[in-house]
Amino acid sequence: MKIEQVINTVKDFFQEHVYPVYRVTSIVTEEKAWEVEVEVIEEKEYMKKYGRDQLLGVYQCRVNEDMEVVSFHRKSLRNRGATLEASEGR
Repeated sequence: MKIEQVINTVKDFFQEHVYPVYRVTSIVTEEKAWEVEVEVIEEKEYMKKYGRDQLLGVYQCRVNEDMEVVSFHRKSLRNRGATLEASEGR
């Protein structure tokens, strides 16, 4: 598996099922799978309407050797301008 393929698989999945990917923050290879962490801007229009900072959702997903996203979950939600805590991210 190539990293570019993994990134494209994740971006396509999130575009279709969640929100477009804002940034890929980590990719870790495991035996026969990849763990990928991404940030997405959530509820952009709602936040703009009420004059608030955008929210970033941090998601972790798993891509198998067949280039399929087999699981994902949101790890955290924060304001876009907020700094990361030491426990967030990889």
